[in-house]
Amino acid sequence: MLAANQRFRVLASGIFCLILTLGIARFAYTPMIPIMFEQVGLTKVLAGWLATINYMGYMLGALTATLVGNLLIKDRLYRIGLVLAIVTTLMMGLSANPWVWALSRLLAGFSTAAGLLIGAGLMLNWLIRHNHRSEMGIHFSGVGLGIAFVALMMTWSSALNWSEQWLLLGVVGIIFAIPAWRWLPAPDTSGVTQTGETLKDHPPSKRFLWLMMFVYFCGGFGFVISATYIVAIVESQETLRGQGEIALLVLGLAAAPACIIWDLISRKTGILNALLLAYLLHAAGIILPALENSLLFALLSAGLYGFTFVGIVSIVLTMAGRFYPTRPAKLMGTLTMSYGVPQIIAPTIAGYLAAATGHYNGALYMASGFILLGAAAIVAIKKWSAEDIRLLSN
Repeated sequence: MLAANQRFRVLASGIFCLILTLGIARFAYTPMIPIMFEQVGLTKVLAGWLATINYMGYMLGALTATLVGNLLIKDRLYRIGLVLAIVTTLMMGLSANPWVWALSRLLAGFSTAAGLLIGAGLMLNWLIRHNHRSEMGIHFSGVGLGIAFVALMMTWSSALNWSEQWLLLGVVGIIFAIPAWRWLPAPDTSGVTQTGETLKDHPPSKRFLWLMMFVYFCGGFGFVISATYIVAIVESQETLRGQGEIALLVLGLAAAPACIIWDLISRKTGILNALLLAYLLHAAGIILPALENSLLFALLSAGLYGFTFVGIVSIVLTMAGRFYPTRPAKLMGTLTMSYGVPQIIAPTIAGYLAAATGHYNGALYMASGFILLGAAAIVAIKKWSAEDIRLLSN
């Protein structure tokens, strides 16, 4: 009973961490874009650049997760990330200076990486050491819950101006930071589990690693366009004006249980088959708003996108933990570097495309095309990396 209670508290700390560092620090920017377009003079090009700067910070955090091997230092970085998530959210509401916004987005990106990568690594390390399943579905439900929470907050606080909404989110973030900080134990640096089993890393082959980095690179393109612009895409359509927060809420609600479902799918079909299915559904979800300007297609897109993007992240990072149980954040960081490169490039490209054409359809076709390339690379892995697949299934 005591062990079950401790597992609950540790997993809950991860959920609260993701609501703060990803839901608030990262995804609050998405519904705030059209509000800031209207109230404070944010332009489409500047919105794209701020998203790019955010992912530069995320890449910095991913690089840190890759280079830092000491679990105690990772624990400190995780806690720094919690503080940065609050501070950077408050910064957005305290100034209308684009340079302040840029600094905020840069540091917020680092905080997101600290919560998503370093936090997930610490969580997975704890689960493995305490002989629990190396599955992260419950933990990653915090991504969807964070997005849904932000969508609801935007609806509830619609009477406030842009600055007051940012400040409210920052203050509320303090509430989530408390259990995220207190309920995650200090990491165990021993080389054995609680039952005395020795932990051993099983590095993947170079072929598998390079192919998986390409898979995740393509996934980054698919993720970032919708993640940044989904509310703006809906709000830019005359017949859908005012429905952006609903689309974001649907996205979050679809994402919340998604990782648990993808864990179950992975058990039944194998982890790579589950990843392939997620990529195909992801490509379909991204392209829907470009096919028809209707609320039904917008909500279907949001639901499919939410259900698949967080599942993709969970599957890939769980995979990394199975190869490196003693230091899961190492491979997580390496893969996330490839995931983050297109996230630096793509928002700016999408911003310029939208400014030139007046819509986001070109960016959506580009994103969906990259996801299909990633799906093809998964098929190549299944064909050429039998030994790595065997290690994953153990």
